[in-house]
Amino acid sequence: MKLVIGNKNYSSWSLRPWLLMRVLDLPFEELLIPLYAPDSKAKLLSHSPSGKVPALIDGPLVIWDSLAIVEYLAEHYPGVAVWPADGEARAVARCVAAEMHSGFSALRTHMPMNLRDSHPGKGQTPEVLADIARIVEVWSDCRSRHAAAGPFMFGVFSAADAFYAPVVTRFLTYAVPLPPICLEYVEAVRSLPAMAAWYAAGVAETDRIAASEPYR
Repeated sequence: MKLVIGNKNYSSWSLRPWLLMRVLDLPFEELLIPLYAPDSKAKLLSHSPSGKVPALIDGPLVIWDSLAIVEYLAEHYPGVAVWPADGEARAVARCVAAEMHSGFSALRTHMPMNLRDSHPGKGQTPEVLADIARIVEVWSDCRSRHAAAGPFMFGVFSAADAFYAPVVTRFLTYAVPLPPICLEYVEAVRSLPAMAAWYAAGVAETDRIAASEPYR
């Protein structure tokens, strides 16, 4: 399989399936297409009908949505723990991933993912603070219920954690104050070797995307 992604410093959507596949040790070839360059759209359209990232290519099949990619992986690798094994936990994990997939627009707008820079306190509009409060609620509830099983939302790392990994980077970039249970979760995600590899590659990038740099 081939995973088409954008700039690692900026592309939160790309991070989700990439991190999941790396943590679960699923084989894939990475194809990185820098975003917002003059030829970006043409290059993306040559791989994905949406002209956006991420896109998973498996032979003649193209899956061009991050949540659809996760579900495809769950079906394609039934023996791999893409979602929690417990049925109730799995249902909640799908809910929180879908909520991340479709929501938190204020956080996305005012705290864009940017691994290279540090902007403590920036972007904290009332709408963003409401998004943060909801994320803290989700993390705190999941961690309190599954703490005995491991350090992630449902104990063992799953697609739900992959979907919130870009939020972890945002909370670090913008130094968002968090309760201890959420700080522990941030540290668990940030400490993943795959996350460290993504960070290292993102920080090493030299492209600058003005739309993702509102505080420079």
